[in-house]
Amino acid sequence: MALVQKQEEGSVILQTSMGAITVELYWRHAPRTCANFYLLAKRGFYNGTIFHRIIPDFMIQGGDPTGTGRGGTSIYASPFPDEHHPQLRFTGAGILAMANSGPNTNGSQFFLTLAPTPFLDRKHTIFGRVKEGMGVVQRLGRVGTDAEDRPREEVKVLKAVVVPASDEQEQEQ
Repeated sequence: MALVQKQEEGSVILQTSMGAITVELYWRHAPRTCANFYLLAKRGFYNGTIFHRIIPDFMIQGGDPTGTGRGGTSIYASPFPDEHHPQLRFTGAGILAMANSGPNTNGSQFFLTLAPTPFLDRKHTIFGRVKEGMGVVQRLGRVGTDAEDRPREEVKVLKAVVVPASDEQEQEQ
């Protein structure tokens, strides 16, 4: 049984307090991870969550409903395995990947890279990229932080909106 019906495969728009970020999901390379992110977004899980960790020239991290970096869950009710694909590498800014606390500990937390981070290859599941809104990601990466990389000003995902693949195809025509 498919986790997400074929017609539901698509992208996600993160409407943040600093602007919109559209992420394309790599369904063929990381289907379980994409299904998790997509369905959490569809259920409103990310709405109102903050970007709780920002490291300039490295990454911005969100997806934790507690805002602490220790919370979150998956659609599978427990952490799920990594999906490393040999063709996917942390080669630049705008890569979407799962944050984790070690191998096979994926939940709801994710991050977007601000620069190439090859030292993360095969340590975090890459499951998408920024399709639109890279300027927003870059502005997020410049938000002032404290000594623990927590933003001094609250930056939120106001709403996560799913865009089914069928809608994406209509927009491209």
